[in-house]
Amino acid sequence: MNNQKQSSVSTRRFWIERLSKTSLRALHIIGVVGSGGGIIFNLDMSIWLNYWIIAICSGVLLMSWEIVRDWRWLIQLKGVLTLLKVILLGSFIQISEYNSELVIFIILLSVMVSHGPAGLRHYSVVHRKVIQSRKEVKG
Repeated sequence: MNNQKQSSVSTRRFWIERLSKTSLRALHIIGVVGSGGGIIFNLDMSIWLNYWIIAICSGVLLMSWEIVRDWRWLIQLKGVLTLLKVILLGSFIQISEYNSELVIFIILLSVMVSHGPAGLRHYSVVHRKVIQSRKEVKG
């Protein structure tokens, strides 16, 4: 009986976490689409600023979620490339004449990070090998 209770709690937690993260990703995509479209089509910032805020806030939450879940995300390509996207976002002010190109490049980089093969996403830049589980790297 105790095993059933533990199993239902873990199943419930799984679904809560899964739906929460999926909802957060959906918000992130809405924010990226809205702000990206505004930047690419050179619309007035007031039109897309709220989307930008949604994209940034949801992106920070998604990154934080990954780091808290497992710090090794930071040394895997999926984390390193995500940090590169943040750096590129920071360069919007310095090279504003290329904002459309930056948005397109960041979106392409995002697709590679999200939908690339596991061997690419889980590759550790520190260990120079694919890291699939916590057991492979102590810490």
